[in-house]
Amino acid sequence: MKRHHIAALALAAAAAATAAPAQAQTSQGVTKDTITLGSIQDLSGPLAGFGKQIRLGMTLRVDEANEQGGVNGRKIKLLVEDSGYDPKRAVLAAQKLVNQDKIFMMVGHLGTAQNMAAMPVQFSKNVINFFPVTAAREMYEPFNRLKYSFAATYYDQIRLSAPHLIKEKNAKKVCTIYQDDEFGLEVLRGGEAALKTLGMEYAEKTSFKRGATDFSSQVAKMKAAGCDFVILGTIIRETIGTIGEARKTGFNPTFLGSSAAYTDLIHKLGGKPMDGLYATMTVQNPYLDEASQPIRFWANKYQTKFNEDPTVFSVYGYTLIDAFIRAAQKAGPNLNTDSFIKAMDTMVIPPDIFGSAEGTFGPQKRLGNNLSRLSQIQDGRWKVVSDYVKP
Repeated sequence: MKRHHIAALALAAAAAATAAPAQAQTSQGVTKDTITLGSIQDLSGPLAGFGKQIRLGMTLRVDEANEQGGVNGRKIKLLVEDSGYDPKRAVLAAQKLVNQDKIFMMVGHLGTAQNMAAMPVQFSKNVINFFPVTAAREMYEPFNRLKYSFAATYYDQIRLSAPHLIKEKNAKKVCTIYQDDEFGLEVLRGGEAALKTLGMEYAEKTSFKRGATDFSSQVAKMKAAGCDFVILGTIIRETIGTIGEARKTGFNPTFLGSSAAYTDLIHKLGGKPMDGLYATMTVQNPYLDEASQPIRFWANKYQTKFNEDPTVFSVYGYTLIDAFIRAAQKAGPNLNTDSFIKAMDTMVIPPDIFGSAEGTFGPQKRLGNNLSRLSQIQDGRWKVVSDYVKP
């Protein structure tokens, strides 16, 4: 009896061993004809402007790829859910995309707190979090084989860019206003690290809740402290609200924001008072009359298709799908999570027409690069004012 039992176990083990590779061959979301990708955007909350632009940028690149026959013969299907920029809704959206829609991969998910809430849902089903649109360190740390990030971190952006600008402006009192969540804290900490290299500390720190619209008390606090340089852990309306309030009260320090504030919406909605704002950035905002012919051509193609001007967030959407396509093509016809990771781990993504720095990945390297440069609003539009700041 014992011998029969052992033989049965051995047979079961052998069957399992032969079945295991077959299991690894397939990943959800990949069929003979399609690759289903999921994305979570803010389409109804405070960052709906960004969410819409990312979605359109992704759609443009997906449509281009599908018109050219797809990726190794498979068409891309992109499903987008709305989080309203709420982490709780991001979890529900992730559950739907991962468990019901059976996506192959999550691409370009917008928001720091939202990604952090959704990632456990994805990882439990072996779904990669590919190029989220947030520059938080948590997008590649702690290491997880299912994380890939393209965005120089808010922390490094401020840590590397602020010292040069503080010295150039001969600033004596540096302050910060920041959103009191994971995003704002990353900017705050980047500023602390920058100031440490100069033997300085913040003269004043003030924060606000996500979704706040009134910044008069925070501005009054920084003005009272005599700040001549302000690091902004702000996004769209908080950037406009803070600077607008400051100008009204005759408070005119140098303002430095992160890539979260690098958007044409700042000068479009904020108008003349926004002139002079600096922000860290990587790829350029694509103006329709841009001097660079390839950017101008791309911007006009986008404008024709969607009947609205593209923005830097449209570029993020477009380029992150482009990176996905490069890696999926390299992974070959037998596309699954393992073959995609293997392809990504030898990827070099060259600089593009929008001026991005080269991105490289490896078995232990999940952030493409950590380089950013400075742009400033001059006469109502963003102008690049520095090269990439090397660590």
